[in-house]
Amino acid sequence: MATDDEAHPGHYLREWRKASGLTLEQAADRIERASEARLDGASSVRPIGMTHATLSRIERGKLPYNQVLLELLAQVYRTDRASLIMRDPSDPEGLWTIWEQLKPRERAQAVEVMKALHRTRAVA
Repeated sequence: MATDDEAHPGHYLREWRKASGLTLEQAADRIERASEARLDGASSVRPIGMTHATLSRIERGKLPYNQVLLELLAQVYRTDRASLIMRDPSDPEGLWTIWEQLKPRERAQAVEVMKALHRTRAVA
């Protein structure tokens, strides 16, 4: 029987890839190309070699990720590094999923509602 830690690797890398509409092969290829583009003449930095099998292992929590890979994944998936770890883009009820769907005026209203909730909680 799998524990919660085994069932979920502690990040949402697979969910972000799928939300981006990429296969493992496509994502691995884009990671390699983004890595090569980052070099820009820096001789002390090596590009990341990425295969779909390696990416799959990372997504499943079988291999660790590092800061450089998170930066590349954020670029490829068009999000930020923190979201890759903390936010499930496939959760329709997730706060950030809802936030991203709001227009600027609705976001301002949402902030005011949250402030009011916070003030109410502080008084109670």
